[in-house]
Amino acid sequence: MADDKKYEYTVNEVPPIGHLLLSAFQHVLIMVVAIGIPIIFAGQLNESAAFTASLVTFSMLASGIGSIIQALRLPYLGSGYLCPNLCGPSYLSLSLSAAWIGGLPLMRGITIVAGLIEMFLAPVIQKLKSIFPIYVVGLVVALVGISIIQISVTSFFGLTFQGDALRNMDLVVGAISLLIMVFCNIWGKGFVKIYCLIIGIFSGWILAMILIPEYWQNLLSVKNNPFFAMPHFQSLLNPVSFRFDLLIPLIVIAIGSTLKTFGNLLAAQKMSEPELDEINFIPIRNGIIADGLATTVSGLLGSMAVDTSSSNIGLAGATKVLSRWISVVAGVIFIGLAFFPMLTNALSQIPKPVLGASLIFSGCFMICAGLIQMLEEKWDQRKTFVVGIALFFGLSTAFLPSLYARAPKFIQTFFTDPLPTATILAVILNQIFNLDILFKNIFKRD
Repeated sequence: MADDKKYEYTVNEVPPIGHLLLSAFQHVLIMVVAIGIPIIFAGQLNESAAFTASLVTFSMLASGIGSIIQALRLPYLGSGYLCPNLCGPSYLSLSLSAAWIGGLPLMRGITIVAGLIEMFLAPVIQKLKSIFPIYVVGLVVALVGISIIQISVTSFFGLTFQGDALRNMDLVVGAISLLIMVFCNIWGKGFVKIYCLIIGIFSGWILAMILIPEYWQNLLSVKNNPFFAMPHFQSLLNPVSFRFDLLIPLIVIAIGSTLKTFGNLLAAQKMSEPELDEINFIPIRNGIIADGLATTVSGLLGSMAVDTSSSNIGLAGATKVLSRWISVVAGVIFIGLAFFPMLTNALSQIPKPVLGASLIFSGCFMICAGLIQMLEEKWDQRKTFVVGIALFFGLSTAFLPSLYARAPKFIQTFFTDPLPTATILAVILNQIFNLDILFKNIFKRD
């Protein structure tokens, strides 16, 4: 085992089989949260239960495949970090629009093209070394954690739709689950510290079933699902279509998704290889290629687009268990679960307040790790305005979504989500506010 003052398991270390399986299962519990995305998608289309089950199955297969190739570190493919994939919300809106316009064939088409765009952008990211100083990198890492605030807090309070009433018991369950996770992580030793998330989730789940009978009834309902079922692979033969009038919004969303993956991989690299003095863009480039390939595979399978998971990276940092082989095993488990609907549905019944607590627990580490890195350098007014303005407008996309919904298309294109918006602004402003230094250096050379 690595030096436990710093890590439990380092990025290339293979934990003993028991720890490997338990740690992977702990990450799977977070990956299960994303099953809600294809369920929401199918609900918006008023599709059948069979369609929903098939969409969930193929989305799980795509997530599992993406998690494996991201961690393996093959030539030109995969970052080699613990950075699992899951169904993210990045493409949900455009996927719905495509499905309404042209059905599942068009949704598959834009997902395939989105992955190809991301793979095309990967070499470009490698050439951006000069525009990502340490404090901007720290800002991006912090934004990775900030980006999950909305889903984590709404889940923590047990909310599904805007306007849902808050229930006192949901708040109690969420708060106790979060405190158990935090206490185990701060004061726990060995097994308790490493598996603080599993302990917190199952403790909170048991408490929820005691306090709120609805959660017990939800768990009992899974017995109506088949224990084992083969996916309908004949759906892979269904047609694929594409419309070029969707290309511009698709490129914009693909760029935003690429920046999110870039931020996640930066965070993973910072935790996995803290000895690096500057960014190593090679694994990040390879990781973006792997993520693009996973997105393309999603489209080929007919599933929702998958993406790297901020929450899983935060969990790795909180537990100091960074072995990339955990991501491989988690991917294998997730693929296996796709063939067992009863088990998948049972895990999807984890109470929302408990899931919200787990996301908050993971996000805390990401936000603080980014802030610490951001403030490592000597601070000045330039950095104040770069970070301040980027955060003002980046966070406004979350606080004022209705404002940007009424804005011109050009504004909507770039003001979509805190992470890509703040990242783009920080990069641009850092160049503008340092033009005088650039000119001085040019004149000195002359």
